[in-house]
Amino acid sequence: MSHLQPSAVKNEFGIATLSLGNWREHRLQPRLEAAAKAGYQWIDLFDEFKSLDMRIACTQPLRQIEGIKDPAERRASLDLVAKRFPFMRAFDTDLVFMCANIRTDRGVTSDLKTVARDLAELGDMAAAYSRADGGRMIRIGYEGLSWATRNTWSSSWEAVRFANRPNVGLIIDAFNILAVEFADPYNPAGHGRIYPTLEESLQVLAGSLASLARSVPGEKIFFYQCGDAELVNPATFLPPADSKTPALLPWSRSYRLYPLEQSRGGYMPVELVTAAVLATGYAGPISHEVFNSSLNEPGSDVPDSHATRGIASLETLINAATNLAPFWSSRRDSETAISQVTQRLQTKPHKL
Repeated sequence: MSHLQPSAVKNEFGIATLSLGNWREHRLQPRLEAAAKAGYQWIDLFDEFKSLDMRIACTQPLRQIEGIKDPAERRASLDLVAKRFPFMRAFDTDLVFMCANIRTDRGVTSDLKTVARDLAELGDMAAAYSRADGGRMIRIGYEGLSWATRNTWSSSWEAVRFANRPNVGLIIDAFNILAVEFADPYNPAGHGRIYPTLEESLQVLAGSLASLARSVPGEKIFFYQCGDAELVNPATFLPPADSKTPALLPWSRSYRLYPLEQSRGGYMPVELVTAAVLATGYAGPISHEVFNSSLNEPGSDVPDSHATRGIASLETLINAATNLAPFWSSRRDSETAISQVTQRLQTKPHKL
């Protein structure tokens, strides 16, 4: 894997519609055209078309679905997912994203058996619908959010594995992994990480991602989203005043960047996540999911400029990921990969 040339990576590129401009300022058609012009093959339809030579990768997101205790509320929640199935057929996509539940009240549980049971039932409902209409098998993708109870790739994978359905799989989002296992935007030390040194932070992260590379079959990863984030100043970037707002939500919604955009303040080791995902044998799209305040700005150039930035970022990311030592293989390779990433992150270009 470490010796693959970027040209050998066959994963096609994609981008979420929200990462090309906010819908309040930018109509869907110009965003789709900007993506097609920039060279994307897949579009990720974020709650919002085949003449542009792109395919719709998925529809998303479904929220607060699994782990509901009340039987009637649970039934209504699962049925809400099923209401997406005809919509998915109309748009010729077979994948729906379900985010891990962020509710913390007593009406929900993150108990493994309960969550796995709900995922299994959703898989069965999707399979029954697919058999009935004769279309492609509808797939349920489960994603751990960085502010959910199941907020790591391993806890999400655990639920998917226990659900034990061929059409229930994992959605991996690099930002959400790194926001939990690497970053801390509120760290008063100002370096934006959990651990005091970059080397220690990367060692812990690489150990986790080595487990991902070795334990998750590529075919059980249904979609891979990538994103970086800006290093913010904790003296001015304060936690939300409303206790009900997750602490990471303001950072996630306004400060994400395309991967490896160090010139804009990006500081996350997205190439480590990408290399681990590719090492599983994952053959699906590599897609952007980026939220940033710049996407809310008016102007006809916003979709084009973001689409162009995104494609350049993906090419840089693939180059970095494929040139990393295979850190999941041995301690020596892990040390080499950590050194490679450390060297990149310690290069501090002028922020635009």
